[in-house]
Amino acid sequence: MSLKAKIEAVIYASEEPVTLAQLVGLLGQEAQVELDQIAAAQHSLALDEAEAAASNEAAEPSDAEALNAEVLVEEAAEPVAEGEAPATSEAETAAEGDAEKQAAREAKDEKEKARRLRERFRSLLDELISDYANGDRGLEIREVASGYRLATKPEYHDAVRGFVKSLKPPLKLSLQALETLAVVAYKQPVTAPEVSEIRGVDSGGVLGSLMTRKLVTTAGRKQVIGRPILYKTTKDFLLRFGLKDINELPSIEEFEKMAGELVEQEEIPMEAPTHEHHAPESPGEVEEERHTHLPQADGSPDPVDDPLDDELPGDGVTDEAPEAAPVEAKQD
Repeated sequence: MSLKAKIEAVIYASEEPVTLAQLVGLLGQEAQVELDQIAAAQHSLALDEAEAAASNEAAEPSDAEALNAEVLVEEAAEPVAEGEAPATSEAETAAEGDAEKQAAREAKDEKEKARRLRERFRSLLDELISDYANGDRGLEIREVASGYRLATKPEYHDAVRGFVKSLKPPLKLSLQALETLAVVAYKQPVTAPEVSEIRGVDSGGVLGSLMTRKLVTTAGRKQVIGRPILYKTTKDFLLRFGLKDINELPSIEEFEKMAGELVEQEEIPMEAPTHEHHAPESPGEVEEERHTHLPQADGSPDPVDDPLDDELPGDGVTDEAPEAAPVEAKQD
């Protein structure tokens, strides 16, 4: 299994974000072996190129090399002056200086190895992030809370949200808790009186609830009279809201923009009513409206079919005068 595949497996299996230091401590030896193999291959290739270049050059020494050889021979032939003794102290000092240089060189090599390891892991992580981002996958590797973790891509948010809701209850915060958490997030480190002053109400109980949910923790005491406790957000806060650090919190301008978009989505155009009631204007409309029956509120049957609603003789409106009844003559 390659080092890249092992890094991917560690990130997948971890519930918490995996930091670069954790990866170096866990897989550092394997990465160092891989770097040594790469360096050895490069060194052998450079030696082969140097040998090939040297074979092409002439084997005869140049004039400068010959002159240097003559100078060395003359210096060796000069007699040692009388009374001169080899300086042992200078040799010892030189040896001590070489030991210090050796120690400094080893420390520098260790730092260089650590730097190369970090760069190697960063390059592999960048390759993994690119592979997940460009491939047809539903997951991506994100940098969250100073570490790396697998997360779903934003375009699949609705599908995942519907599934997660059926598994466990979501984190529910009241309006008061959200207000207090927002004040702490933007003003941290902040004291309880300062939070209460901003909100206009006492926030001590809400801060206790947020600490129980591990969204807020203490951050020491403020160096003023009374030394009140300071509060700040936790790593769980970054995990819950999917933030890399506090600097990724949205600004006021972004909040206003999101609020405007939400209002535009919730606006529904008002429609005119389809049925309008108007006063009758002619006798014909009066007669038609008189015989119009509406459903009864008490649940009785439709009065259109009610036999008790039949018109009685003489009921109705007419413009003609009633005919006179015939008068019978009386017989004496």
